[in-house]
Amino acid sequence: MGRDGRGVRAISDSSIEITFMYRGVRCRERITLKPTATNLKKAEQHKAAIEHAISIGTFDYAVTFPSSARAAKFAPEASREKVAGFLTRWLAAKKKHLSSSTFDGYRKLVEHRLVPALGTHMMVDLKRKMIKDWLDTLETSNKTLSNIQSCLRSALTEAVDEELIEINPMAGWTYKRKSAPTDEDDVDPFSPQEQQAIVGALCGQASNLVQFALWTGLRTSELVALEWGDVDWIRGEVMITKAMTQASKGVAEIPKTASGRRSVKLLGPALTALKAQKNYTYLAGREVFQNPRTLERWAGDGPIRKTMWAHAVKKAGVRYRRPYQTRHTYASMMLSAGEHPMWVAQQMGHSDWTMIARVYGRWMPSSDPTAGQKAESAFHGGFLGGIGSIRQGEL
Repeated sequence: MGRDGRGVRAISDSSIEITFMYRGVRCRERITLKPTATNLKKAEQHKAAIEHAISIGTFDYAVTFPSSARAAKFAPEASREKVAGFLTRWLAAKKKHLSSSTFDGYRKLVEHRLVPALGTHMMVDLKRKMIKDWLDTLETSNKTLSNIQSCLRSALTEAVDEELIEINPMAGWTYKRKSAPTDEDDVDPFSPQEQQAIVGALCGQASNLVQFALWTGLRTSELVALEWGDVDWIRGEVMITKAMTQASKGVAEIPKTASGRRSVKLLGPALTALKAQKNYTYLAGREVFQNPRTLERWAGDGPIRKTMWAHAVKKAGVRYRRPYQTRHTYASMMLSAGEHPMWVAQQMGHSDWTMIARVYGRWMPSSDPTAGQKAESAFHGGFLGGIGSIRQGEL
């Protein structure tokens, strides 16, 4: 690294380079001195003085190296910015670029996780080990750990762009705790008997909503955003073009992915529920499903769960699962019946069927006594014809 590995070396006939660590960054600066043995010794003493000033917190980069390009980076105002201040600025700037639900998720992570744990540290002092040690203390799932890190990684990428830090300590690294395998996404569908019991415990709009959810697999945010103008009666489909979460406060938002914007086939039970719902909201021409208590659009999963769902499940004598299990139920029914996984993926708004296979694989038939017969019927005749046309002696 220099003279005898001491961070000092001749860089030209008229200058000496010294190397030192400051705020986790390896810094190299030149001193205009002819690299004689005496001057190299002086450079070592100068380096030692710098390192001492750094250790006691009195080092000022701009004063020591006023012509250095690094001086602006280590200016006092930049060095004093704390993680809490930066994350607050970053979050405010992201608000106009994110959907309400995504922003609300980031806000909760910043306010309830990141700022309480890391907020008092200087941005330039933030290191991977510090983050890892904190993550290791959290008693939470790997999914939550992933969400925390995704949020922090995104914020620190912009901190690098602002030149507040040299490198993103989260870049190319993810902390994951080893844990026992769990069922993916907590999939716990309702049996046909349980479905009948829950729908039977409800009446009117509530009954129509649950039956429709079970037979379309729509997300709750998509159900509450559905309007009569989205229904294609001729084709027997509903067009999913928007979603509405509690975080969006009644404002419809387009789905996050292109695959989320889709048409969903209205199977018989779903079409029956939709026709029955016409008696309640069709003439108004707006939302399909309403809260029966307020006669207004449902505000999201929370009100449905608290004012309708929990009571119905208890009345039906069914083991409690959250309303989102209606979506899992739809997927498991379709796959168990042998519907093509790609079709199921499209109906549910997934870009491909790898997620379907991963999460719902156990409901996909593992064996079929008739497997291969369709291909045999389609191509066997032509194959025999081709064999028959081969002259004896050519085999």
